[in-house]
Amino acid sequence: MLRHYRMFADYNRWANALLYDAAAELSDAEYRDECGAFFGSLHGTLNHLLVGDRVWMHRFTGTGEAAKALDVILHDDLRDLRVAREAEDLRIIHWLDTLDSDALAAEITYTPITRPGTITHPLAPALTHFFNHQTHHRGQCHMILTAIGKPSLCLDLIYFLRGDGQRWM
Repeated sequence: MLRHYRMFADYNRWANALLYDAAAELSDAEYRDECGAFFGSLHGTLNHLLVGDRVWMHRFTGTGEAAKALDVILHDDLRDLRVAREAEDLRIIHWLDTLDSDALAAEITYTPITRPGTITHPLAPALTHFFNHQTHHRGQCHMILTAIGKPSLCLDLIYFLRGDGQRWM
């Protein structure tokens, strides 16, 4: 199972790089245009992805920054956001390298941002949610890009595995 999560962390890094490359090709107006995604624009959605990752990493590790709301704009500038994204992707990869099977089975306890009360469950299902959440919102980013007429991105896991991720096969 650990190998599976480590593969997802590497895939996450790869997919985020592709998405940020595409975002860098946009005009500022296109990047900030409200497109009907849950967090509005590509700008809002990319910020939310980083917010979510930081919230979960804080829950997992007890360290790092954790926003108090899911729609916080951490970085108004795409370049600064990308630097923070790349650092967080590396943090995730390095943290996963410290885990063992006992850590996956250990329980974590946290209070969600969206509702009061603590929740306790094993780490493994939370990690599954963590990576699924990223894929979900990258899909929204993909929708934003194609809706404004930009080329479709090949973000599927299998494309990663056939290229940069061959070591996971």
